[in-house]
Amino acid sequence: MAAAPVVALNGVKMAPTSQAYLESKPVKDTRALVSDLCRHFYTLGWVSGTGGSITIKVHDDSIPRPNQLIIMSPSGVQKERMVSEDMYVISPSGSVLFSPSPKPFPHKPPKCSDCAPLFMKAYEMRNAGAVIHSHGMESCLVTMINPLSKEFRITHMEMIKGIQGHGYHDELVVPIIENTAHERELTESVAEAIEAYPKTTAVLVRNHGIYIWGDSWISAKTQAECYHYLFDAAIKLHQLGLDWSTPSHGPIQNVKGVLGGGENINFSVKAVNSNYETEPLRRCIVLDIEGTTTPISFVTDVLFPYARDNVGRHLSATYETAETQDDIKLLRSQVQDDLDQGVIGAVPIPSDDAGKEEVIAALVTNVEAMIKADRKITALKQLQGHIWQTGYQNNELEGVVFEDVPEALEMWHASGIKVYIYSSGSRLAQRLIFGQTNYGDLRKYLCGFFDTTIGNKRETRSYVEISESVGVDRPSEILFVTDVYQEAVAAKAAGLEVIISIRPGNGPLPENHGFRTINSFLEI
Repeated sequence: MAAAPVVALNGVKMAPTSQAYLESKPVKDTRALVSDLCRHFYTLGWVSGTGGSITIKVHDDSIPRPNQLIIMSPSGVQKERMVSEDMYVISPSGSVLFSPSPKPFPHKPPKCSDCAPLFMKAYEMRNAGAVIHSHGMESCLVTMINPLSKEFRITHMEMIKGIQGHGYHDELVVPIIENTAHERELTESVAEAIEAYPKTTAVLVRNHGIYIWGDSWISAKTQAECYHYLFDAAIKLHQLGLDWSTPSHGPIQNVKGVLGGGENINFSVKAVNSNYETEPLRRCIVLDIEGTTTPISFVTDVLFPYARDNVGRHLSATYETAETQDDIKLLRSQVQDDLDQGVIGAVPIPSDDAGKEEVIAALVTNVEAMIKADRKITALKQLQGHIWQTGYQNNELEGVVFEDVPEALEMWHASGIKVYIYSSGSRLAQRLIFGQTNYGDLRKYLCGFFDTTIGNKRETRSYVEISESVGVDRPSEILFVTDVYQEAVAAKAAGLEVIISIRPGNGPLPENHGFRTINSFLEI
C-alpha cells in the first residue's frame, strides 16, 4: 500500500488531511475562490435560486492531483451571499473533512452539494482540477429543442476553440442525459456519458443544466463561458431557421440529423416537392430492391435461374470450404424444420458419411424447391448470395437498377440523407447487385444493408429493429419504399413513413390501399 502523501508548510511536514493543513493558505485561498466564483456565476444566471454548484481541488505542487483536497460549495443556499467559511472541505475519497457552522434563522442547516457524487466522477474518471455545475438557461433550453436528442453538436464557430481539444473546424459533441428527481441519481448516467465520450469535457442534463470540468478552475470557467455562448448561439440560429451543426450554418434543410440540424432533431420546416406539396423531413431512406430499385424480371429471370442452374456446380467446387459448410449447416437445419412441418418439396439430407455426391444431390433438390416457391428464408438467401458472388466475379452477372436510381441516390447522399437497403436477399447479394450495376458501383451512396436476419419483411418488429439500428429519434424520420403492400402495412405500423413503388412488372395493389405511390425515385 502506498504511503499517504505529506506536504511541507514552513518546513514542517504534515498530512494534507491534518488540521494544520486544513487551516493552511492553499485551502483558505481555494475556499475564498469558490465563494467569489459563486457570486460571479450568480450574476450570469448560472447559480440562481440556490441552484448550481462549484468545486475546485486545492492546488499544491507537492501533492499529486488525485490526492489533493476538494473544496465544494454547499447545497440549497444563496450563492451570491456565500463566504469562504461556508465551503465544505472534502477528502480525495469523498469524505467530509470540514463542515461549515450553522447560521441563524431563517438559514437552513449546512448541507454538502447534492452534486457531490457527480463531481467525484469527473475527478476520478478525468483527473479534473475543477468542476462547474450550471443551471444557465441556455444549457437547459438547448436540450429541449428536441426532447429525444442524445447529443448536442455544433461546428464552425469561433468559440469552439475555447473547448479543450477542439478547433474552429472541429465538430463539438456534448452528450445529453435524462434528468431525475434527485441529483445524486444522475451519477451513473454521468459516468456512462463520460466513458462513452472520451473527448467531452461536459455533460448536458435535459431540462436541468450542465456539468463542465477542466484541468484547473480557469480551464473549467473558460470552457463554461464558451459552452454557454455556443448554446445561446444555437438557440438563436434555430429561431432564425438556420442549422448550427453544419459548416455553412445555412437554412435548415431536409434531415441531417443531430440536435441542431444534425442527427437528433426534427424541425417543423418541410421540404417541397415538384408539385409544391410539403413533405415530411427525412433523415433516412430504406429501399426494397425487387420491384423498387430493380426490375422484378432481373430477379426472376436472371438471378434465380442462375442460382438454380449453378447450385450443384457451386457446392461441388466449394464443398470443403468453411463458407459452404456453414451454408450446408443452415440448409440442414431449415430442411429438418420443413420436414417436421410437412413442407412440400423437402427431402431428407443424408449425413456426411453417405458421401459428398449424395449430400449435394439432396441439397440441390431442396434448394430447387425453395427457389420455385420463392421462399424468403436465410438459409436459401445465404447460399444464393455465394453462388451469385461467383457469377459476378466471372462477369456472368451484372446488377440492374432503374435509370432514375443512380441520380436519386446521388441526390440523397449529397443532401445528407442516409440510404439503406432492406431486402429478403442476403446482405452479400445486396452488395453484389449495387456494387456491379449497369451504372457502375453505387455502394458509395449506401450506408448499410438489412436482410431477413433482422426479421421477416412483413412483420412490424423488423421495422422497429431497423429504426433502432439506424439511430433516429422517431421512426417517422425514416422513409421506406417498397412495391409490396404487406411490407408497407408492417412498416407503417412501426411508425415509418411509407411510399409504394409502381414499376413495370410489379403486381397489382389492393383498391383504396391508402399509400402514396411513385413511378420514379425522382418524385421523392
